[in-house]
Amino acid sequence: MTAAPPMRVPYNYLPAQFADPEPYFSDWRALIRSTEFTLGPYVEAFEKKFAAFIGSRHVIGTNNGTDALILALKALGIGAGDEVITVAATFYATAGAIAAVGAVPVFVDVDDRYQMDPSAVTAAITPRTRALLPVHWAGASPDMASLAEIARKHGLRVVEDACMGPGGSVQGRHPGTIGDIGCFSMHPLKPLHVMGDGGMVCTGDDRLHTWMKKYRNHGMVDRDHIEFWGVNMRLQPLQAVVASRVLDTVPQSVARRNELARLLDEGLRPLAPQVTLPPRPAGYRETFSLYIACCERRDALLAHLVAHGVEAKVHYPVPLHLQPAAAALGYRPGSLPRTEWQAARLLTLPLNQYLETSQVAYMAETIAAFYRGRP
Repeated sequence: MTAAPPMRVPYNYLPAQFADPEPYFSDWRALIRSTEFTLGPYVEAFEKKFAAFIGSRHVIGTNNGTDALILALKALGIGAGDEVITVAATFYATAGAIAAVGAVPVFVDVDDRYQMDPSAVTAAITPRTRALLPVHWAGASPDMASLAEIARKHGLRVVEDACMGPGGSVQGRHPGTIGDIGCFSMHPLKPLHVMGDGGMVCTGDDRLHTWMKKYRNHGMVDRDHIEFWGVNMRLQPLQAVVASRVLDTVPQSVARRNELARLLDEGLRPLAPQVTLPPRPAGYRETFSLYIACCERRDALLAHLVAHGVEAKVHYPVPLHLQPAAAALGYRPGSLPRTEWQAARLLTLPLNQYLETSQVAYMAETIAAFYRGRP
C-alpha cells in the first residue's frame, strides 16, 4: 500500500490573499484614469486612513520600511558619531538604517519574548547615545513603557521599528505610536502589505511631520521651491490603493492568526523543554507576522518538518552583531548570550489567516512525533 502524501502547510499565503485580483485591478483602473501617479489624492487618502487606524496624528507614506527608518532617524537629527541602541535579533534593515545615516548601532540583549530587554539598555547608554530603536519583533511588542521611561530619564528619542506591528496592541496603544516616530513596512509578508514594497512613518509631532513630508519628496515645498536637500522616498499611488484595500482586512486576519496561534500554543506547550514558547502577557495583542518558538535540535527538526510538508523557516540563524557587516563594532560570540542562544534554536512555523485548524494540529503532531523519535 502506498503511503498517503504528507499534508502541506504552506508558509507563503499570498496566492490565497490575491486569488481574486479583480478588486485591485478595479482600483488601479480608477487611478490610471486619474493620472495621479506621484503622491496626490490616493496616497493622501491612504495616509489619513492608516493614521485613523493606528490612532496617530500624522502618517507619511514611504517607498519601503527601510527608508521609513532612515527618514525617522534623519528627522531627529541623528547622524555621524551618534549611537542608537537596538537589538541584533531582527532583520538587517533596523541596524542598516542606523548605519545609513552615519550613526553607530549599539546592540543589547533580548528577553525571553525575543524583544529588547529594558534591563540591558541603561548599561549601554553613553554620552554619544541619541536614541533607542526597539523592534516589535515577529509582531510581538517589547516593554515599551519601561523603554519610554528609560528614554525620558536619559533625554533620548525613541524610534519604533513597528514594521510587523499593524493590527497589534501594546496596553491599549498601537505599535509605533508610543515613541517619537513609528516606522512600518508593507513588504508582502507583513500584516499590512502591498504588491511590492511600501512603508510609512507616524508621529504626533507637527514639526517632525512637516520636515519628513518635505524630505521624502526632495525637500520640496512645491514644484518650484526646494527648502533643503531631500531625496525621493515617496510611496507610489499604485501601492497606496493596494494598501488601502488590504488595511480593511487586517483586523480580521490578525484575529484569525491569534486564534490559530492559541491552538498551536496548546499543541506545543506539552513538548517543553524541547520546545520553549515565549510568554504571552496580558494587554498585548500580537500580529503573529512570525510564529516563533525555540526548539532543541532545531536544524534536524526543520528538515523533518520540510520532509513532511510543513514549510518552516529560520529567522535568523546569525544575529546581526555576528554578521560580517558588524565586524568593526567589536562584538564577539558571547557578547549577547540570550540572543545567541535563541538564534541557535529559533524556528518559524507557518501561521496565517488562510490555514485550517487541521493544518495547525498536523504541525503540532509532526513536531511531537519528531521528539518522540518516530517518523
